[in-house]
Amino acid sequence: MTSREKTRRNMNIKAKAFLWQAITFLVMALALFVPAGTAAWFAAWLYLILFSIYSMTITLWLLRHDPGLLEERMGSRPQKAWDKMFIAVLFVVFLVWLGLMPLDAVRFHWSRMAAWLQVVGAIVLSSSYYIFYLTFRENPYLSGVVRIQKDRGQTVVSTGPYSHVRHPMYVGAFLYFLGTALFLGSWYGVLFGPLFAGMLAARAVLEERLLREQLKGYDAYMARVKYRFIPHVW
Repeated sequence: MTSREKTRRNMNIKAKAFLWQAITFLVMALALFVPAGTAAWFAAWLYLILFSIYSMTITLWLLRHDPGLLEERMGSRPQKAWDKMFIAVLFVVFLVWLGLMPLDAVRFHWSRMAAWLQVVGAIVLSSSYYIFYLTFRENPYLSGVVRIQKDRGQTVVSTGPYSHVRHPMYVGAFLYFLGTALFLGSWYGVLFGPLFAGMLAARAVLEERLLREQLKGYDAYMARVKYRFIPHVW
């Protein structure tokens, strides 16, 4: 690949990434403010600002250090039928969850949450993005779909957070869901936690089945790192 082709490729990746960020922000804003019935919701605006800052920071880091991984995550890739179903269901559940929290916290005030718990939520949310960053930094094969990346020379990653648990990205995802619900002040949002945890756990088990069958060395990695999400628990 020539220098000009590489520059054009990186510009295309950057444009797709920024467009995706803008669309995501718009969808999330609509999902929060329309059910709330008002745009005067400070916690939601602060949440969207933090979400945008953290997401953009990781995106810019990937553009600088691993554009190939960002391209992998932004492009259309071969995907197992069960994983397509999982992504579709997760998307629907995510939107329902996102729309329920403003009904709870703002429109109907079904539950009250102490301000200090919302501060805890901000800390948990920030921690989730730090875990995302560590995971992206360590794993250049962190695709958004479950697949063996033979085209990218995929190998087993066992360093960084992967030396402690086999699915640190899912740990970060669960903390993201919990932190968001606390930060937005919704106990109904918190109650979705076990559902999200169960969905992520099911995907992890199915993903590992594929990795054991098709990725050389994954069996040995599983023997060394025995826990999926929480050391000494599961």
